[in-house]
Amino acid sequence: MTELALGKGIMADRHALVAWLQRYGVYLGLAVLLLFNVLFTDHFVSGENFRTQAVQVSPVLVVALGMALAIGTEGIDLSVGAVMALSTSLVSLYLGYGPWLALVVAMAGGAVAGLANGSLVAFVGVQPIVATLALMVGGRGIALVLLPQLKDVRDPAMESLGSGGVAGVPYLAIVAAVLALITGFTVRRTTFGRQLLAIGDSRPAAQLAGLPVRRVLVLVYVCSGVLAAIAGFLATARLQASDPSSLGNLMELSAITAVVVGGTPLTGGRVRIGGTVAGAVLIQLLTATLIKHDLPSSWTQIAQAVVIVLAVYAARERGKR
Repeated sequence: MTELALGKGIMADRHALVAWLQRYGVYLGLAVLLLFNVLFTDHFVSGENFRTQAVQVSPVLVVALGMALAIGTEGIDLSVGAVMALSTSLVSLYLGYGPWLALVVAMAGGAVAGLANGSLVAFVGVQPIVATLALMVGGRGIALVLLPQLKDVRDPAMESLGSGGVAGVPYLAIVAAVLALITGFTVRRTTFGRQLLAIGDSRPAAQLAGLPVRRVLVLVYVCSGVLAAIAGFLATARLQASDPSSLGNLMELSAITAVVVGGTPLTGGRVRIGGTVAGAVLIQLLTATLIKHDLPSSWTQIAQAVVIVLAVYAARERGKR
């Protein structure tokens, strides 16, 4: 009897540890990585380095916010990289009419892409991975038709957005932070956010409860498309160039990594925006650390794969409780 009680106690402690790691592990990992860089990476503690990291992580974070919404419904959006490419093509074509109009057109393109994805998922019943995979391939093709080759972006406002800031904080980071706050408020404090989580927790139950499941699903993918388009606009401003052949490549993997590492389970029903922010910063900092220590880029991909496996394992173990 004592051995049985001891065994149950050990299993309870193990589950509690896994649950804690899933919820707070990303912050622990980020703290450890920061400490390592402070101690062993030359010139890490500098305003210029922090500014560089903030600029580079901003588009990834914006895309990850939309990905978190899709994963929260037990879906996924593999088309975000292609939507970024489509966005940069539209920005280049319409920038002559002003950056604001170019941004609106790019966001409209992202909304149309999201509407196509959401309609396939909500009304046709196509699995999200299949629906968004089609646009992942076709979207970049459309972007290349609109803009077949790299094109320099010459606009003072875009240059200011990509390289300027307030009190040393880059504009790109400010935009990403504002969007994260808006997304977090939407998930936690609005009816749409509660419906989104209910659908991810159990779509049949949400339908029986009379929730507008199809409308919410379409809106989720529209939001993901619009956020990916904004990320494409921000990346174009940072690079001062439009290159639909390469912009957004593998962005879907970075976004999924940030979301999963941040504690949002692939099974849906929960969205952790704070964790997603920390996950995006962790992945960016991990990449920068490997580069600063002269390790090849292949090691970055291996490291990201290890992080994903650990995060998914933690989510799986918690789901067994």
